Amino acid sequence: MIEVAGDSSRDGDWALVRLRVEGDRILEADADGLGARLGGLSLLEAAAVPGEPLAVDALANALGPIFRARRDSGRVAVAMSGGVDSAVALLRSGPKAIGVTLRLWLDPSGPSAERACCSPEAVLAARRTCHSLGLPHVTLDLRESFRRAVVEPFVRGYGRGETPNPCMRCNGSFRFGQLLDFARRAGADRLATGHYARIVERHGRLLLARAADAGKDQSYMLARLDPRRLRQIEFPLGDQSKERTRAEARAAGLEAAGRADSQEACFLAGDDLRAFLVRRGLAGESGAVVDDEGRELGRHDGFWQFTPGQRRGLGVATGTPLYALRTEPRANRVVVGPREALARRRVRASGRLFAPVERAEVKLRYRSPAVPARVEPASRGFVLHLDQPAYGVAAGQAAVLYEDDAVVGAGIISSSSAT
Repeated sequence: MIEVAGDSSRDGDWALVRLRVEGDRILEADADGLGARLGGLSLLEAAAVPGEPLAVDALANALGPIFRARRDSGRVAVAMSGGVDSAVALLRSGPKAIGVTLRLWLDPSGPSAERACCSPEAVLAARRTCHSLGLPHVTLDLRESFRRAVVEPFVRGYGRGETPNPCMRCNGSFRFGQLLDFARRAGADRLATGHYARIVERHGRLLLARAADAGKDQSYMLARLDPRRLRQIEFPLGDQSKERTRAEARAAGLEAAGRADSQEACFLAGDDLRAFLVRRGLAGESGAVVDDEGRELGRHDGFWQFTPGQRRGLGVATGTPLYALRTEPRANRVVVGPREALARRRVRASGRLFAPVERAEVKLRYRSPAVPARVEPASRGFVLHLDQPAYGVAAGQAAVLYEDDAVVGAGIISSSSAT
């Protein structure tokens, strides 16, 4: 038997829940403001109990660290963000679904970010969706582990002169690991999410693939997800459009039908990148803006504010357009030049090939078009020989390889060159 407690506060009000638990069942509870007595309920049943929002939040904080449920082959754990996509994924997952929301780190000194998928407001919205359908919802407080695993490497990457993509690290090595671990604790065989992506069988194995709705496709952001995990994962929205998803939510009367899409980098939602990085310790130290021959053309107040291909904010007035070509952190310099100097045909990335391919279509940024390339396996990654030059290739971004619609490789760009 263990004793656990959870509390919650908002606008000067406070709620506390105390539980005595043995196995997966609550023996005794000290809790006010809930819509049912907790004593005798399983943890799964308790996670579906409604009530006053503050009391329910306190209960959720008590349940999260200890939650477990007996295995049920029909149960699906559904990752909930509070938005319409995860709400419809929940709806599709049947009467035994259980919602789970990760509460992730937000900068306490930053602006409030109600649209962030990890904010307290998003947690409450996800819980309301689950409870409106009579389904359980669990919150996992992962703020500190997320800060260490995702936020701190993101800041360090900028300090090294890279342009890191935090979503790639989060999805590839943090978020899905935590969610699948929860699914096991919850007695669920499967994990469903509201991402727009598909799973296909190619080369005798399961691979991630592009969504049917090209405008909402999230396969790039999910590309570092280990294919071995795909047997446990479902993307129920991968074959439909966003418009159909919203229509489905409206037809079901879900509150989330009108909720705006969450931001991509959740911990930056509503924040200014430069201000965030300064608060996290990157200094605005003045340095030179130079051309490729080292002639000083202007000054900057922090090399980490620039990424290859950037044109705005260079602080240089010339008769011809100039672009940031690269940064030199040790010299605290930003090197600029004409657009043609950005051209790259060879890109090295650290990562994995998920299938034996000699050629692929390669995306080097989330919004960039795919470029055909020859693929050369290398130690701890691969080298890409592009059929046509790519511009604005940045270390720290992801190189994602596609064969038709399937993701056949992914890695983080470490270097690039013109030849």
